[in-house]
Amino acid sequence: MNIYIIEGSNTGPVNGRLAGAELALAANSLNFNVTDNSDSADVIIAIGTGEISDKSVIGKKVYVVEDINALFANPKQILTEAQSKAVVFEQSAQRVSAPTSNTSVKRIVAVTACPTGVAHTFMAAEAIEEEAKKRGWWCKVETRGSVGVGNELTPEEVASADIVIAACDIDVDLSKFAGKKLYRTKTGPALKKTAQEFDKAFEEATVYQPSSTSASASTGNKKKGLYQHLLTGISYMLPMVVAGGLIKALAFALGSTEVVDGVQKLVGETHLMGIGDLAFSLMVPLLAGYISYSIADRPGLAPGLVGGFLANSPIVGGGFLAISTGAGFLGGIIIGYFAGYVTLAVTKYLPLPKSMEALKPILIIPFIVTLVTGLVMLFVVGTPIAWLMNVVTLWLNTINGANAVMLGALLGGMMCTDMGGPINKVAYAFGTGLISAHVYAPMAAVMAGGMVPPLAMGIATLIARRKFAKAEQESGKVSLVLGLCFISEGAIPFAARDPLRVIPCCIIGGAITGGMALAFGSTLMTPHGGLFALAIPGVVNPVGGYLLSIVVGSVIAGVAYALIKKPESKTTQTAIA
Repeated sequence: MNIYIIEGSNTGPVNGRLAGAELALAANSLNFNVTDNSDSADVIIAIGTGEISDKSVIGKKVYVVEDINALFANPKQILTEAQSKAVVFEQSAQRVSAPTSNTSVKRIVAVTACPTGVAHTFMAAEAIEEEAKKRGWWCKVETRGSVGVGNELTPEEVASADIVIAACDIDVDLSKFAGKKLYRTKTGPALKKTAQEFDKAFEEATVYQPSSTSASASTGNKKKGLYQHLLTGISYMLPMVVAGGLIKALAFALGSTEVVDGVQKLVGETHLMGIGDLAFSLMVPLLAGYISYSIADRPGLAPGLVGGFLANSPIVGGGFLAISTGAGFLGGIIIGYFAGYVTLAVTKYLPLPKSMEALKPILIIPFIVTLVTGLVMLFVVGTPIAWLMNVVTLWLNTINGANAVMLGALLGGMMCTDMGGPINKVAYAFGTGLISAHVYAPMAAVMAGGMVPPLAMGIATLIARRKFAKAEQESGKVSLVLGLCFISEGAIPFAARDPLRVIPCCIIGGAITGGMALAFGSTLMTPHGGLFALAIPGVVNPVGGYLLSIVVGSVIAGVAYALIKKPESKTTQTAIA
C-alpha cells in the first residue's frame, strides 16, 4: 500500500518532521511504501491541525491524526486505522479535522486527589467514570489517595486519550500528561457538576507542557490560591498526626499515669510515648515544608522544613541562640508561606549568568532562603506567634461550661456546612493543628460533628423510607457506613439534591453534637478513623459522653429531615431507580 504524508499548518516544523519520520519507519516495518506523490497514494495521512497547503489531496482519501502523541505511542496502529477510516477530503474544507470527532467515542483519562485522600478522591473518580459511561465513552481514573496511587494509568492509555481531567484540590505531579490536552478542576465540581465539567473540559482544555522548575513554580502559584497551598501542607501532615495520636493513646492504654504538679504524666510504657512524640514533632515541619513546596516546587521544600522545625522546637541552639520559639502549627503555617514566596522571589529576581543558573535550585536557593527563613523564624515571627499560641492553648485547656459548649457547637456546625468544602476544612485544620500543641478537645467536637451529616441521612432513609426513592434508600445505607468512618462527604448526594432542607438540619445536628461533646469534656487524640479509632483504648475520653453526643445530634438531624422532606413522586422514583 502506498502512503502519502502531509502536515497541518499548526503542527510545527519539529513535531511534524519527527511524526513523519516515525510513520515512515513504521510503514517500512509493515512493508508499506511511503511515496512523495499524492496521485500514487492509496491513503493520505494528515498530521496535526491547521490549514492544508497541499491542494493535490482534494478529492482523495485523507486520514487525520490530530493527536501527535498517539502517533508517537503507536504509529503502526495509526497506519492500520488509516486504511479503514480515511475519508474523502472536500475542497470546501479549510482546516484539518477529524470528520467524526463529534460523534466518535471519546477516550478520557483523569486523576483525582483531595487533602485527606479518602472521600472526595474516590467519590470524584466514581462520578467521572459514571458520567463517561452515560455518554458511551471510554474512561479510566487514577486516584492519588492516602494509600498512594490507585488504578494507575499506563503510558499507552495516556497517549491514546483525547483529553485529561485533573480534579485535584492539592498539588500533584502531572508530568506524565506532558503534551496532552489537560483540564484542571477541583474534586467538588467534578463530583457535584460532573456533566458541566465534562463539557467545559472539551472547551477549555489546553496542552500541558511542564516547564523548568522556576517557571513551573511560578505558573502553579498563579493557578492556586492560599487555601490550596494550606490544603497541600495538611494532606502531607495528616499521616503523621494519625500515627502520633494513636501511638500516644496506645501508650496511655498500656501504661499508667499519675498527676505531678497538676500535670498528668505517664509512668509505664514510655517507649511508645517516645515514638508518638517523635511523630508529633514532625507534624509542623511537614506542614510548613509542603506549604512552601506547593508554592515554589522542590526548591521551597528545604526552607519550609527548617522553618517548621524551628516553629515546633521549644529551644534552638545554645548561648545567645537559646531562644524559645514554640510557635506551633500557627507559626508553621506562617513560615511555610514565607519560605515559599521568598523562594519564588529569589528564583525569579536573582540575576545570575547562564552558566550558573543550574546552581540556583541545588545550591543558591537552599542556602539563601533557608538561612533567611531560619533567622526570620527565630528573631521576627517566633516570639509573637509563640505568645499567641500560649494564650490560645491556655484558654482552650481551661474553658468549661458555656464557653466550651459554644466552641464545640461552632466547630460541629462548621463541619456540617459544606461537608468537605472550605468551611469544613477550616474547622478540621483548626482541630488537627491543635493536636500538635497537645490540645485534644477541639478535635473531639470536629470529628463528632463531622460524622453527623451522613449518619443523619442514613437515619432519615430508615425512618421515612416512603419519602425516598429506592436509589436514595440504598445511598442511605452507604451513608451510615461512611458516617461511622468520619467521611462527611457521604451526605453530599442528599445535600446536592435537596440543599435547603438537608444542610440546615445537618448544621443543627452537628452543632448539638459538638456542644455536647465539649460539655462532657471529650478529648480526641487522632484526627481520623471515626468510631473505628475507638478500637485503641485511650483515643477518646470519656467514651460514653462522646458516643452519646454523636447519637443525639445524628438522630435529631435525621428525624428533622425525615419530617420536612417532601415525598418523591412515583414518576421521580421510577426515573431515579
